Amino acid sequence: MAFLKFNKPQLVNLSYSLKREIISANKTGAYCNTSIVACNTRRYHGLLGVPVDNFGGRKYLLLSSLDESLVAGGKQFNLGIHRYGSIYEPRGHKYIVDFEADPVPTIVYKVGSYLITKTILLVQDKDQVMVRYTLEKAPAKVELQLKPFLAFRNIHELTHQNPQARLDYREIRGGVAFNMYEGFPDLNLQVNTSSAQFHSDPCWYNGITYSDEQRRGFECTEDLFVPGHFSVEMKQGDSIVFSASVVEVAPRTMKGNFEKGVAASDEITSYHDQLVHCANLLKQRRGGKEQINAGFSWLYTGLLRETLYALPGLTLYADGNADEFEEILDNLIADEQERLFRRTTQVEAPLRLADVLQQYIDWGADPRKVWKKYGETVKGVIESYAPGCRKEVCLQTNGLLWAQMDRTALSWMNAYVDGRPVTERAGYQVETNAFWYNMLSFAIDMERKYSSARSRFIAKWAPVRDLCGENFQTMFWNPSKGYLADYVDNSGQNMDVRPNMIYAAWVPYSPVDDEVAQSVMRVVDRELVTKRGIRTLSPRDIKYKGVYEGSQRERDLAYHQGCTHPYLLYPYVELSFRMRGASFLGKAEYLTESFFEDLNKHGVGAFSELYDGDPPHEPHGAISSALSTSALLGIGYLIDKYREE
Repeated sequence: MAFLKFNKPQLVNLSYSLKREIISANKTGAYCNTSIVACNTRRYHGLLGVPVDNFGGRKYLLLSSLDESLVAGGKQFNLGIHRYGSIYEPRGHKYIVDFEADPVPTIVYKVGSYLITKTILLVQDKDQVMVRYTLEKAPAKVELQLKPFLAFRNIHELTHQNPQARLDYREIRGGVAFNMYEGFPDLNLQVNTSSAQFHSDPCWYNGITYSDEQRRGFECTEDLFVPGHFSVEMKQGDSIVFSASVVEVAPRTMKGNFEKGVAASDEITSYHDQLVHCANLLKQRRGGKEQINAGFSWLYTGLLRETLYALPGLTLYADGNADEFEEILDNLIADEQERLFRRTTQVEAPLRLADVLQQYIDWGADPRKVWKKYGETVKGVIESYAPGCRKEVCLQTNGLLWAQMDRTALSWMNAYVDGRPVTERAGYQVETNAFWYNMLSFAIDMERKYSSARSRFIAKWAPVRDLCGENFQTMFWNPSKGYLADYVDNSGQNMDVRPNMIYAAWVPYSPVDDEVAQSVMRVVDRELVTKRGIRTLSPRDIKYKGVYEGSQRERDLAYHQGCTHPYLLYPYVELSFRMRGASFLGKAEYLTESFFEDLNKHGVGAFSELYDGDPPHEPHGAISSALSTSALLGIGYLIDKYREE
């Protein structure tokens, strides 16, 4: 029995079904993403999106959709669905009677006495998607027609009918190959049976509308090229496989490879299985390099901040794979030399390397080996924050870091409206300085244990660490309000109630005393904690935006001004366990179970990037987030640990 499924009343209700998306991804970085009724509602939707090495590995959508039609008794029944302006045509969703999301997406269509099943498989080690059609019931023979819609464009852009497009094709085994523009790989469209025929009838379908883009105020229409259609005659019990791939495949192998691919798909029997499955989708290996994708379908791969935040959860807490942890971290360090050691608008991100290594050691890694391998990198990051090294952040005489660049957001709260950051937070940022103190303390202690006692590094940076520790609490603590300032600038303390202060109490080397940490957590509990993560701003604040909807401007104003971010739950839950021990188990389970209740929303079977700050806390953003998935895996690891203890 499928772990996630939908019935006919849900599927034919477009206001319901179009808000539910399926996402498949593989190790090469390719993906397949559409709604559960196979109607594309975003520019990112499509049956086959792939990284193109000729274009720097950026992702491009090759095959947007594949429309099916059944021709029976002299009548044609179109199973596809597209939107043109405000009109849906054809309306093939009315024939859908069942949908199952696992182990791979499967849609069942019923046309009179005919019952046909469509199963979509993204091949795990190739830039290839296969679709199998099985005629389960049929009183007579039927003709199946397959009409491909070609895009050949960057996933962030839209395409339109133009004279530069190459519309010709070449014949290959079992099908035809297209290459619409210079630099793209071929798109090979093949069917596994020799009885299938391709009928050339080139045509542009203009004005296809993506409702989600329209709702958000973006450009929302595009033109897609349909070169013709495949046709094949089927009888009850017949099964055929369609393949779209950047490499020509042998038609005789397609059916067997499809069955092997389905058999090898992750078996989902529990919520933990679902988390691990999502974690696997978010890790890709291309050109021998493994990296983390920040989220589907539009976020990027190999980002510094997102990788450091998500790495422990997607590896150590998912399946205990230490080799994979180190490989991804090694690749990140090699790729991010500029941000780690010279300049970045993510001033706190390089400092997160310390707590990532601390989590690795706490998980069970040998601290001596960890320091031997990564110690020079940690010390190099610290040295890069010395006076005069970075333009975006400056080490002050009090041991604290001051971050400021005009009209630039220098923290993870980096949304912009009209070219200006919504939350600039220039000055002393509470989380940046907490990570700074933690990294200094970690490096000095590790250096003392595993390096020379006369280390010049210790002589230089121990006084800075001491100054930072002496001045942190004085700088940020506000005893009359009972919590830490979010940042301090030339005007004084900014007392917006935000989650950044959690990190000051959470880092292993905390710069605040226990009484301050407990007071901070009382305020966080009272104003920020929800069943869908931690709010980015207190609802008591006049700037608070509780719903992430409307235009791009309205959404950007809400992104860090009230929306909840699930990944913030991990430091909150871990800190709560430290303070309360196993008595926090019930609350930890309560705070995570709601995410599993939402598995049939937004991204089906996936964990969303953010939620509304206001109840009922609807999901938004990337439908499958590395940060959210990692946090929930980490919390699950903590729950199991404290339950055992």
